Amino acid sequence: MADDPGGPVPRTPREEVRRRLLSAAVRAFAEHGYADSRLEDIAHAAGFTKGAVYSNFGGKRDLFGAVLRERSDAEIDTLLARIGESADPAEAVADTVRGVARRITEDPERGRLGLEFAARATRDAQTRDVVGRMRRAQREAVAEAVSRFAARGVPLGADPGLTALILHCLTNGLSMEHLADPGSVDTETIERALGAVIAALAPVPPPDREEPQ
Repeated sequence: MADDPGGPVPRTPREEVRRRLLSAAVRAFAEHGYADSRLEDIAHAAGFTKGAVYSNFGGKRDLFGAVLRERSDAEIDTLLARIGESADPAEAVADTVRGVARRITEDPERGRLGLEFAARATRDAQTRDVVGRMRRAQREAVAEAVSRFAARGVPLGADPGLTALILHCLTNGLSMEHLADPGSVDTETIERALGAVIAALAPVPPPDREEPQ
Protein backbone atom coordinates (compact mmCIF):
# COMPACT_ATOMS: atom_id res chain seq x y z
CA MET A 1 0.00 0.00 0.00
CA ALA A 2 1.32 3.46 -0.88
CA ASP A 3 2.22 5.83 1.88
CA ASP A 4 -0.60 8.14 2.88
CA PRO A 5 0.33 11.59 1.51
CA GLY A 6 -2.03 13.14 3.99
CA GLY A 7 -0.12 11.88 7.02
CA PRO A 8 1.33 14.18 9.67
CA VAL A 9 4.19 16.46 8.61
CA PRO A 10 7.35 15.84 10.68
CA ARG A 11 8.10 18.68 13.08
CA THR A 12 11.30 20.63 12.59
CA PRO A 13 13.74 19.78 15.40
CA ARG A 14 13.98 22.49 18.02
CA GLU A 15 17.70 23.05 17.49
CA GLU A 16 17.09 23.57 13.77
CA VAL A 17 14.33 26.07 14.51
CA ARG A 18 16.64 28.00 16.82
CA ARG A 19 19.50 27.90 14.32
CA ARG A 20 17.35 29.28 11.52
CA LEU A 21 15.81 31.97 13.69
CA LEU A 22 19.25 33.07 14.92
CA SER A 23 20.59 33.21 11.37
CA ALA A 24 17.65 35.33 10.24
CA ALA A 25 17.98 37.57 13.30
CA VAL A 26 21.68 38.19 12.64
CA ARG A 27 20.87 39.43 9.13
CA ALA A 28 17.96 41.56 10.31
CA PHE A 29 19.75 43.22 13.22
CA ALA A 30 22.86 43.89 11.10
CA GLU A 31 20.88 45.35 8.21
CA HIS A 32 18.05 47.20 9.96
CA GLY A 33 19.18 47.66 13.55
CA TYR A 34 17.36 46.53 16.67
CA ALA A 35 14.54 49.08 16.65
CA ASP A 36 13.55 48.54 13.02
CA SER A 37 13.82 44.74 13.01
CA ARG A 38 10.39 43.11 13.31
CA LEU A 39 9.86 39.66 14.76
CA GLU A 40 7.33 38.89 12.03
CA ASP A 41 9.98 39.51 9.36
CA ILE A 42 12.65 37.52 11.19
CA ALA A 43 10.32 34.56 11.67
CA HIS A 44 9.15 34.70 8.04
CA ALA A 45 12.74 34.78 6.76
CA ALA A 46 13.46 31.67 8.83
CA GLY A 47 10.35 29.90 7.52
CA PHE A 48 8.26 30.09 10.70
CA THR A 49 5.59 32.19 12.39
CA LYS A 50 6.21 34.79 15.07
CA GLY A 51 5.08 32.26 17.65
CA ALA A 52 8.28 30.28 17.01
CA VAL A 53 10.32 33.24 18.25
CA TYR A 54 8.33 33.51 21.46
CA SER A 55 8.40 29.77 22.13
CA ASN A 56 12.18 29.53 21.59
CA PHE A 57 13.49 32.88 22.82
CA GLY A 58 10.73 34.65 24.72
CA GLY A 59 10.80 37.84 22.68
CA LYS A 60 12.86 40.35 20.76
CA ARG A 61 15.27 41.29 23.56
CA ASP A 62 15.98 37.65 24.39
CA LEU A 63 16.54 36.87 20.70
CA PHE A 64 18.96 39.80 20.55
CA GLY A 65 20.82 38.42 23.57
CA ALA A 66 20.96 34.95 22.02
CA VAL A 67 22.57 36.40 18.89
CA LEU A 68 25.16 38.09 21.09
CA ARG A 69 25.98 34.92 23.00
CA GLU A 70 26.14 32.68 19.94
CA ARG A 71 28.59 34.88 18.04
CA SER A 72 30.68 35.50 21.14
CA ASP A 73 30.95 31.78 21.91
CA ALA A 74 31.93 31.00 18.33
CA GLU A 75 34.68 33.63 18.33
CA ILE A 76 36.06 32.43 21.67
CA ASP A 77 36.13 28.82 20.50
CA THR A 78 37.93 29.84 17.29
CA LEU A 79 40.54 31.88 19.18
CA LEU A 80 41.37 29.14 21.67
CA ALA A 81 41.47 26.51 18.93
CA ARG A 82 44.04 28.53 16.98
CA ILE A 83 46.19 28.95 20.06
CA GLY A 84 46.08 25.24 20.83
CA GLU A 85 46.79 24.01 17.31
CA SER A 86 50.34 25.35 17.10
CA ALA A 87 53.29 24.40 19.27
CA ASP A 88 55.21 27.50 18.13
CA PRO A 89 54.09 30.76 19.82
CA ALA A 90 55.21 32.93 16.88
CA GLU A 91 53.28 30.80 14.44
CA ALA A 92 50.20 30.82 16.68
CA VAL A 93 50.31 34.63 16.98
CA ALA A 94 50.70 35.09 13.22
CA ASP A 95 47.85 32.68 12.50
CA THR A 96 45.59 34.35 15.05
CA VAL A 97 46.33 37.83 13.70
CA ARG A 98 45.57 36.69 10.15
CA GLY A 99 42.34 35.07 11.32
CA VAL A 100 41.19 38.19 13.19
CA ALA A 101 42.02 40.46 10.25
CA ARG A 102 40.13 38.25 7.80
CA ARG A 103 37.14 38.02 10.11
CA ILE A 104 36.97 41.81 10.36
CA THR A 105 37.18 42.41 6.62
CA GLU A 106 35.27 39.38 5.32
CA ASP A 107 32.39 39.45 7.82
CA PRO A 108 30.94 42.98 7.75
CA GLU A 109 27.84 41.71 9.57
CA ARG A 110 30.02 41.24 12.63
CA GLY A 111 31.08 44.89 12.66
CA ARG A 112 27.57 46.19 12.09
CA LEU A 113 26.24 43.97 14.85
CA GLY A 114 28.98 45.21 17.16
CA LEU A 115 27.90 48.79 16.55
CA GLU A 116 24.25 47.93 17.05
CA PHE A 117 24.93 46.02 20.27
CA ALA A 118 27.05 48.82 21.71
CA ALA A 119 24.52 51.52 20.77
CA ARG A 120 21.63 49.53 22.20
CA ALA A 121 23.56 48.87 25.42
CA THR A 122 23.92 52.61 26.07
CA ARG A 123 20.12 53.00 26.07
CA ASP A 124 18.87 49.78 27.65
CA ALA A 125 20.05 48.42 31.00
CA GLN A 126 19.07 44.80 30.28
CA THR A 127 20.89 44.82 26.96
CA ARG A 128 23.87 46.45 28.66
CA ASP A 129 23.96 43.58 31.14
CA VAL A 130 23.98 41.01 28.33
CA VAL A 131 26.59 42.91 26.32
CA GLY A 132 28.75 43.45 29.40
CA ARG A 133 28.77 39.75 30.25
CA MET A 134 29.56 38.84 26.65
CA ARG A 135 32.48 41.24 26.45
CA ARG A 136 33.87 40.11 29.77
CA ALA A 137 33.79 36.53 28.50
CA GLN A 138 35.63 37.61 25.35
CA ARG A 139 38.30 39.44 27.34
CA GLU A 140 38.69 36.48 29.68
CA ALA A 141 39.24 34.20 26.68
CA VAL A 142 41.92 36.53 25.33
CA ALA A 143 43.51 36.70 28.79
CA GLU A 144 43.60 32.91 28.87
CA ALA A 145 45.29 32.85 25.47
CA VAL A 146 47.82 35.44 26.65
CA SER A 147 48.49 33.37 29.77
CA ARG A 148 49.16 30.34 27.59
CA PHE A 149 51.76 32.33 25.66
CA ALA A 150 53.36 33.51 28.89
CA ALA A 151 53.59 29.89 30.01
CA ARG A 152 55.63 29.19 26.89
CA GLY A 153 58.21 31.77 27.90
CA VAL A 154 56.81 34.82 26.09
CA PRO A 155 57.54 37.95 28.17
CA LEU A 156 54.56 40.22 28.88
CA GLY A 157 54.62 43.99 29.11
CA ALA A 158 51.41 43.96 31.18
CA ASP A 159 49.40 41.38 33.07
CA PRO A 160 47.17 39.08 30.95
CA GLY A 161 43.95 40.86 31.92
CA LEU A 162 45.20 44.30 30.91
CA THR A 163 46.80 42.91 27.74
CA ALA A 164 43.46 41.30 26.86
CA LEU A 165 41.61 44.58 27.40
CA ILE A 166 44.01 46.45 25.11
CA LEU A 167 43.77 43.83 22.35
CA HIS A 168 40.00 43.59 22.70
CA CYS A 169 39.57 47.35 22.36
CA LEU A 170 42.02 47.48 19.44
CA THR A 171 40.17 44.75 17.58
CA ASN A 172 36.80 46.45 18.08
CA GLY A 173 38.26 49.78 17.01
CA LEU A 174 39.81 48.32 13.87
CA SER A 175 36.47 46.73 13.01
CA MET A 176 34.74 50.10 13.26
CA GLU A 177 37.45 51.82 11.21
CA HIS A 178 37.17 49.17 8.50
CA LEU A 179 33.42 49.75 8.25
CA ALA A 180 33.96 53.50 7.92
CA ASP A 181 36.98 53.36 5.57
CA PRO A 182 37.48 49.87 4.12
CA GLY A 183 39.82 51.09 1.39
CA SER A 184 42.39 52.36 3.88
CA VAL A 185 41.83 49.97 6.77
CA ASP A 186 42.14 46.73 4.80
CA THR A 187 43.22 43.24 5.83
CA GLU A 188 46.94 43.95 5.48
CA THR A 189 46.71 47.18 7.50
CA ILE A 190 44.77 45.45 10.26
CA GLU A 191 47.33 42.65 10.40
CA ARG A 192 50.17 45.16 10.71
CA ALA A 193 48.37 47.14 13.42
CA LEU A 194 47.61 44.05 15.49
CA GLY A 195 51.11 42.69 14.95
CA ALA A 196 52.74 45.94 16.05
CA VAL A 197 50.73 46.14 19.28
CA ILE A 198 51.26 42.46 20.11
CA ALA A 199 54.99 42.85 19.49
CA ALA A 200 55.05 45.69 22.00
CA LEU A 201 52.90 43.96 24.61
CA ALA A 202 54.26 40.43 24.27
CA PRO A 203 57.36 40.14 22.08
CA VAL A 204 57.25 36.58 20.80
CA PRO A 205 60.73 35.09 20.30
CA PRO A 206 61.44 33.96 16.74
CA PRO A 207 61.42 30.22 16.15
CA ASP A 208 64.72 28.40 16.49
CA ARG A 209 66.28 27.80 13.10
CA GLU A 210 69.00 25.30 12.32
CA GLU A 211 72.30 26.84 11.28
CA PRO A 212 73.32 25.98 7.72
CA GLN A 213 76.05 23.34 7.58
